[in-house]
Amino acid sequence: MAKSRKTSSGIEIPITSNHRPVKLPAAGEYPFTRGIYPDMYRGRPWTMRQYAGFGTARETNRRFKNLLESGQTGLSVAFDLPTQIGYDSDHPLAAGEVGKTGVAIDTVDDMEALFEGIPLGEVSTSMTINATAAVLLAMYIVVARKQGVGSVNLRGTIQNDILKEFVARGTYIFPPQPSLRLVTDIFAYAKDYLPNFNTISISGYHIREAGSTAAQEIAFTFADAICYIETALAAGLEIDQFAPRLSFFFNVHNNLFEEIAKFRAARRIWARIVKERFGARERQSLMLRFHTQTAGSTLTAQQPENNIVRVTLQALAAVLGGTQSLHTNSYDEALALPTDKSATLALRTQQIIACESGVADSADPLGGSYFLEYLTDELEKCIFEILGEVDGRGGALKAIESGYFQRQIAQAAYEHQKQVESREEIVVGVNKYQADAEKPPDIYRVDPELEPRQVSRLREVKAGRPASRVAAALASVEKAAETGENLMPPILEAVIGRATLGEICDRLRKVWGEYHAAL
Repeated sequence: MAKSRKTSSGIEIPITSNHRPVKLPAAGEYPFTRGIYPDMYRGRPWTMRQYAGFGTARETNRRFKNLLESGQTGLSVAFDLPTQIGYDSDHPLAAGEVGKTGVAIDTVDDMEALFEGIPLGEVSTSMTINATAAVLLAMYIVVARKQGVGSVNLRGTIQNDILKEFVARGTYIFPPQPSLRLVTDIFAYAKDYLPNFNTISISGYHIREAGSTAAQEIAFTFADAICYIETALAAGLEIDQFAPRLSFFFNVHNNLFEEIAKFRAARRIWARIVKERFGARERQSLMLRFHTQTAGSTLTAQQPENNIVRVTLQALAAVLGGTQSLHTNSYDEALALPTDKSATLALRTQQIIACESGVADSADPLGGSYFLEYLTDELEKCIFEILGEVDGRGGALKAIESGYFQRQIAQAAYEHQKQVESREEIVVGVNKYQADAEKPPDIYRVDPELEPRQVSRLREVKAGRPASRVAAALASVEKAAETGENLMPPILEAVIGRATLGEICDRLRKVWGEYHAAL
């Protein structure tokens, strides 16, 4: 008798499926199972948005220009750990971390160097930043102004998803309630001044990287999104004022059909949530728009060239699932930051899929497959079951505070690891088909002199700015944090005055304190 097989979400996989779906609406029609646009990629392909950032702003600027010259169609900025948690590069806790996991940004001068020679009115930019999102967004707006580009003409996304930091990553600063306030302050500001900018990218990517199943990834992400919507409504915003600018960020793993089905199920679940639960009327409010990144957690240090195949399969699943933009990981990322060569190869992977495979010629080309429709329906059931459990626990914030999300993810990660160790799940080159002697590839190494150079430039900025203006601007930030007024305007003024990211965050720490998770 054939051995039973299941997806990561525990869905039984039949040997052959006779599942007959009801007739589905076409792509571009509610609830958007087959895609949010009628022609999908026939009009234009997805945005090829390679995530990049390392060292100082000048080094990353060179990588951005190389990627754009190679045909990338959007920018995606990775920030280093001190920038993510609100410390300047000269802070004692930043020592040894400056420029390591992304680019170091201390002042608006750094942001200007990051985008030197790149016209912000023509390029869409995504910034993966959460706790300090308001400060980095303000810097971006100021740099655009210096280029003569008004806020209304800026396109891109600020991640601004603090809840997933409490769940899966840990780069939070402030307690949950004031952190949520910063999120909705950005919503409110963007409603009036950034009409073409996505004010949040609600992320399941890091939830999946932490070990969740495909169903948990979508359910926990949507639970976070529901919390953001409820917080924005409580702050006086109307659903159709901000829902069209909500965007999402998902992972894509190796199980081709489960991943395609995951994206299809997610679209129709989100459409139903926003329409039926929150009463949205605008079509744009109901459309799930998402960026996808291939799965870093599936990359192996052993036989790293095998990662090229993994990334290709994952990218194909994302495209067949209808993603709006895509990052393909480089094959050497289990070992180090990507080299120029490996980053270009990752981009070429997308370009070959777009231009040579034919999969972009038709919207939802696998739609109607018995097996795919079965998985889509079953995943929808799983996701709604998990959402019901979260609602029963009082919503995402209470589920996070009680540790429910974290325990569920940890259990899923444990079960997966057991399967790998028992060889029930094969990882080529790791637990089967190993090679004895492997020659490691050439890897990228961050120049150790970058950190002292960054610190030196920061100190020059601090020494050369008008101290009285900086002090007054920081006092305004502190006052706004105390009184409840929208923080974006005073943060913008502080950035214009060349206050540092760390100085602004320190004023918010003074009012709100720091969050320390219970062990």
